[in-house]
Amino acid sequence: MIKQILSKLPRKSQKSDSLDSAGVDSGNHTSNSGNGVQCTNIGNSITSRLSVVKRVSSAVFPASIMAGVEAVEPNLSFKDVSNPQKQNLFISKLKLCSKVSDFSDLDKATSEQDVKCQTLIELIDFVSSGSAKFNEPAVAAMCKMCAINLFRVFPPKYRSNTSSGEAEDDEPMFDPAWSNLQLVYDLLLRFISYDSLDAKVSKKHVDHSFILRLLDLFESEDPRERDCLKTILHSIYGKFMVHRPFVRKAVSNIIYRLVFETERHNGIAELLEVFGSIISGFAIPLKEEHKMFLWRALIPLHKPKSVGVYHQQLTYCVVQFIDKDQKLSNSVIKGLLKYWPITNSQKELMFMSELEEILEMTNMVEFQKIMVPVFRRIACCLNSSHYQVAERAHLLWNNEHVLDLVTHNRHVIFPLIFRSLEMNQNHWNQTVLNLTQNILKKFSEMDEELLLACQRKLEEENSQSIEAAEKRKLAWERLETTAAAFKPSAINMIPPVQSGTLPVAC
Repeated sequence: MIKQILSKLPRKSQKSDSLDSAGVDSGNHTSNSGNGVQCTNIGNSITSRLSVVKRVSSAVFPASIMAGVEAVEPNLSFKDVSNPQKQNLFISKLKLCSKVSDFSDLDKATSEQDVKCQTLIELIDFVSSGSAKFNEPAVAAMCKMCAINLFRVFPPKYRSNTSSGEAEDDEPMFDPAWSNLQLVYDLLLRFISYDSLDAKVSKKHVDHSFILRLLDLFESEDPRERDCLKTILHSIYGKFMVHRPFVRKAVSNIIYRLVFETERHNGIAELLEVFGSIISGFAIPLKEEHKMFLWRALIPLHKPKSVGVYHQQLTYCVVQFIDKDQKLSNSVIKGLLKYWPITNSQKELMFMSELEEILEMTNMVEFQKIMVPVFRRIACCLNSSHYQVAERAHLLWNNEHVLDLVTHNRHVIFPLIFRSLEMNQNHWNQTVLNLTQNILKKFSEMDEELLLACQRKLEEENSQSIEAAEKRKLAWERLETTAAAFKPSAINMIPPVQSGTLPVAC
């Protein structure tokens, strides 16, 4: 009975027995039979598989991503390895560069830094050659290497905001590690711009977190770094269509923080340069989301004191919107009038230049909706005591399109600005006096009857204002005379003291 039970138990296969014995024998002696050679090959394949597993386990990245990747000595050149091994060598070199170099101490040995820089140059040349098609492990390795080298926390700003809030005169600060950072930025730009790079695979690693940390780097004090970031952000926006709404939202949040909290950002000019190119590529008709970006982000950017740092880029973005839809000029001009500076003459000059550029793109219908508040503001600028503001306002009439708009609506515009032109007859600056005479001459040639009517109306208003001033003066004199006649004595003004109470000291 026991023998029957034992006979039913599973036995070790004969094939495995022969395999084990052949493997042991092959290690002790050589056999001329074919079985010995076969077992030796199997043993070598097992050993190679074990070594592959060991290399993968020592890699920087998770095994789920790096599965099947065999590490290669990073000191090798790409010319010295076969095409299938170039991807692995690429990852090995990226791993070698995933160490942050210390550039604060110049006395330290720079051998490691030199090796790293040379390796980065080799990687740049390899990507520039365009001979490879990068897989997911290579993309993951690239993103991690860039994150380790680039993503960092900047020291607190020690520059105090000036009275004007503009940083145009501040000397730029240059990062001592730029020689290393420049190579990393160059490599990242070439990698993102690589034609054969699969966007579907890359978007898993160039994700929202990566983009946010990249946007944080725009706070760098080094203008060279911000310039590289500008180009990289534009490439990411063009490469990854799925990330475009997120990029627009993230940049909008940066603008909101600047306008309503910090009032200063080092990289806002570079961000607006990127968005100027993006806006020019918007499809017509504009989406409501894009119009909201104009109303909520770009127009409030005129408010901060530091607008002079990025005003040129901001104007370009606004003009691109109006070029897409001329109906937006009405909203933009209302926003300019809302944030129009009163006590900052330099900022007022910027607004005048932007206003002229917008008026050049405004059609007659939209102009008639906004011309009254616009020329009320221009009238104040014409009569400004700051000669540059007054001069800039007079030069508006040298623009042919603006002059044409004024000519067709002169019955409304002349009465709004005629008083300011008459008051400028006593302006202290001779240039402003000459410009005022030129404008009055143009108006006279344009419509002399309307000009004379405005002059008569102004004289009537002046006479009425003089009569009103005389009446007020007489009324005050009568009131003072009446008050003096009925003025009680100082003794009668003191109230009597009631019994049981004490007088209160004044």
